[in-house]
Amino acid sequence: MKISQRIAASRPLATTAMHGRVEDFRNKSMGIIDFSIAISHFSPPASVLDAVARAMQDERTMPYTGVAGALDVRRSLCGKLERENGLAAQPNEVIVTNGAKQALYQALYAMTDPGDRVLIFKPHWPAYVTTCQLLGLEPVLVDLPDTVTPAFLADCPQADLVIVNNPHNPTGKVYTRTELEHLCAWVHARGAQVIVDESYEHLSFGPVHTSFATLCDWRALGVVTIFSASQSYAMMGWRLGFALAPGAIASAMQTLQGPITAACSHLAQVATAAAFDSGPQQHMIDEYRARRDQVLRQVADVPWLDMHCPDSGPYLWGDVRSLSSDTVAFAEDLLAEEGVAIMPGDALGVPGFIRIGYICDDVDTLVEGVRRLVAFGDRLLEQRAAA
Repeated sequence: MKISQRIAASRPLATTAMHGRVEDFRNKSMGIIDFSIAISHFSPPASVLDAVARAMQDERTMPYTGVAGALDVRRSLCGKLERENGLAAQPNEVIVTNGAKQALYQALYAMTDPGDRVLIFKPHWPAYVTTCQLLGLEPVLVDLPDTVTPAFLADCPQADLVIVNNPHNPTGKVYTRTELEHLCAWVHARGAQVIVDESYEHLSFGPVHTSFATLCDWRALGVVTIFSASQSYAMMGWRLGFALAPGAIASAMQTLQGPITAACSHLAQVATAAAFDSGPQQHMIDEYRARRDQVLRQVADVPWLDMHCPDSGPYLWGDVRSLSSDTVAFAEDLLAEEGVAIMPGDALGVPGFIRIGYICDDVDTLVEGVRRLVAFGDRLLEQRAAA
């Protein structure tokens, strides 16, 4: 039996691996509070469920479509791009994918060759680095500053492609228009292509989200923008996403998708169009803001935890370096002793920090999980003081 060297040298994605462990515990009836990933407690929009129900009554509900997606679906997504993002696009520049991860993999595959350098700002979504490694690319990690300036960018190393995550996972940063203009000028001067992950575009708690592609000639520069329905529409398990790309890149992504999955299921495409046509879900954003503030109140006086207040997204990013820099061990002990799963910052490129997904389950479970986290950290602090 042979296992290829390229996969033998790889490791499972940290976020999905931790979530898999939690599922194993739950299957054994072990009560675990899972903060390691963001799984919304909301249901998908009613318009999505209605659209899928109607499609299921249609005698043509299960046709094969073109690999990039049904034409009417891609036309609908072009309408979303113009309406919400200020981007005029043609259907042949849109490809519907099984979630943002597939769009990312195919874009990186289509835009790079083995050995190319990919600039990634950290902390980062783990899939960026893992996908680069699978494709034989060289991830170049740079600390994301509070504010992106020309001086910061001038010190960044040369790269063939840059990944921009806006709004940002896990910090919740929403790039300002000025910051994006600096980035646009910099990549243009460096001749680098860009993948922009805008999966959380509808989860801002105030700051205005600007699509990077509106600030440049995205076709000439080589900009791929990725969108996801997972968090914005509480459709995590539906695996819905799409990408906007210059025609040649979209065609190349389609060439790769064809032998892997072909088109997404027709029902998923119907759901994708309905979700993005429904616009931002303000009731979800309001609830997430309330949950964010609840957690921040609970940890405000915790001496070993500095919890950043995010401007967007389903995660909280906390600094625990005064207690421990080994957040892998911290997460393992917390899971074993308190039954609470978190994501260690090491998995996102920054040891000494933890990521908490705070949108799962009911509020009482959220409060209890944070209470257990604080109790664990307090106990660890006492033990170290005694030692």
